[in-house]
Amino acid sequence: MGPRTESLLSILKLQPVVPVLIIEDARTAVPLARALVAGGLKAIEITMRTEAALEAVRLVAAEVEGAEVGAGTILNAAHFEAAVAAGSKFIVSPGTTQELLDAARGSSVPLLPGAATASEVMALREEGYSVLKFFPAEQAGGAAYLKALSSPLAGIQFCPTGGISLKNAKDYLSLPNVICIGGSWVAPKELIAAGDWAGITKLASEAFALTA
Repeated sequence: MGPRTESLLSILKLQPVVPVLIIEDARTAVPLARALVAGGLKAIEITMRTEAALEAVRLVAAEVEGAEVGAGTILNAAHFEAAVAAGSKFIVSPGTTQELLDAARGSSVPLLPGAATASEVMALREEGYSVLKFFPAEQAGGAAYLKALSSPLAGIQFCPTGGISLKNAKDYLSLPNVICIGGSWVAPKELIAAGDWAGITKLASEAFALTA
């Protein structure tokens, strides 16, 4: 196991649920991250889907003690480099391209690459990856599909994301090849808009307490 894989595992093993955040206003990033950390969710993925995302990563990396902030929805090398420069501790992509793999190869920051089929998983394994994002989890076959992969693709661990909620979280967390799950339900947009940080801490605490 290489140092980047070890680094990634040390982050993903902090908690059963990694919050997947879409931040519209960078000013909410620090109190939001502090609320999540207070609830036990230290590893946080901020998706690069808004103009505020990079600044949100910078602020959380600089100001939130205990947070392990990562950048998600990374689609190319330029995204990768910008996210690393902003302070991302890990990088998450919905899929994988050779350009992304090349960018990751030249960086000490670990990549959690996305895969949705057995062929994609096998190709990434040949590239040296053993920890992958399974996306979009529910739409691609859900927990039953991941369970079916566990025997023929032994040794591969997944962080499934996409369509996962409190209702089906345990279906995934009970699988032997799932290390954690990604979820947006711990930081709903209405609570963020209302500045209800206590409410988000409560949801984070519930997610942290999840077990198989």
